[in-house]
Amino acid sequence: MRVLAELPHPDCKITIFGMNQKFIVKFEQGTLEQSYKLAEADVVGGVNGVFEMLDEEFIQQVIGLFAEMRKAIIGTYNKYQ
Repeated sequence: MRVLAELPHPDCKITIFGMNQKFIVKFEQGTLEQSYKLAEADVVGGVNGVFEMLDEEFIQQVIGLFAEMRKAIIGTYNKYQ
């Protein structure tokens, strides 16, 4: 897996990887991460096409999922403490 690009964003780290004819878009926020795999054949324009797909509306949805993930893990952790 190789790093193809990074997209700067103030709320999370966004990295685009290439592996086995797929783009892997990884979002990281603290100890949490989300990954999305896209077939290279399904993305027009290569890496630039991936950048176009990652609009602010999608990124805000990802950030919302991070909040839900954090709430879920904290709730589970607190049950067993």
